[in-house]
Amino acid sequence: MEFPAELREKIKSLAERENRAELIAAAERLSENYRNENSDGKISAASGLDVLAYSAVRMPATFAAVSRALELSLECFDGEIGSVLDVGAGTGAGAIAAATLLDSPKITCLEREKNMISMGKEFLECAGVSAEWILGDIDDRFPEKADLVICSYCLNELSEKQREGALLRLSDAAEKLLVIVEPGTPNSFSAVRKMRGRLLEEGWKIAAPCTSDGECVHDWCHFTARVARSELHRQLKRADAPYEDEKFCFIALAREVPRKNGARILRHPIIEPGKITLELCSGGGVSSTLITRKNPLFKTARKAKTGDLFPLTKEN
Repeated sequence: MEFPAELREKIKSLAERENRAELIAAAERLSENYRNENSDGKISAASGLDVLAYSAVRMPATFAAVSRALELSLECFDGEIGSVLDVGAGTGAGAIAAATLLDSPKITCLEREKNMISMGKEFLECAGVSAEWILGDIDDRFPEKADLVICSYCLNELSEKQREGALLRLSDAAEKLLVIVEPGTPNSFSAVRKMRGRLLEEGWKIAAPCTSDGECVHDWCHFTARVARSELHRQLKRADAPYEDEKFCFIALAREVPRKNGARILRHPIIEPGKITLELCSGGGVSSTLITRKNPLFKTARKAKTGDLFPLTKEN
């Protein structure tokens, strides 16, 4: 999904009030911390300027990743979602993604930074999303439960001991579905794989991206969401390309057995004249599958993209 145009304009108008050189410096610090994965639980966006830089540089990418993760998760989930708890909500990217994909859920945002909450309230109002904001930390007991609990780009900031406690609190808060999204790096995937195993021990069933609850065979499983860059985004990142590809990994778990018919496409399909090659994970392992024009699924393969479920037949 595209980042809402009204939010881009809102962020642009807020940025025009700030010193551009200071805003660029704040964006560069944020990007360096993200690339180096050195947040380690420290406050990375405390000032109003930091929060604005985050909103311009990271919020569109977070929105894209969470939107894609939710799309892939919800297509495997048959239950109704009437309430959402966004833990570590930041400026509301996950909440806005959930509101866009779901039918008028009750949304609660939990965030530890007051400046994040202040700006997040503005953004949600701009996007026409109603939500209750609660000042709180992932290290604390959550104030309520919800059908869907989202936690994005938070757990990688914690120590392993902190992460274990936070994971159990997330599990306890989620009534139907739990979706965790993290950066698409090998280190973050390693943490997600451990969380996957721990939640399976708690009785959860995997909705996405895995197509089975068996042992994960991957050293690094991640997906990509393309993010259109605004002029402000390009300026703050000193980038020329009109888009960037946000790499992310995620795990979605359900209380009830989800629908998972097919194999997960792990990489961008290789399209050549008369044939398409797909890298598929079917739970039993990863395979490279050739779909030729004679295959009845050829048209499906042409439209497929990374992360999609692809039907399995005797022919593939």
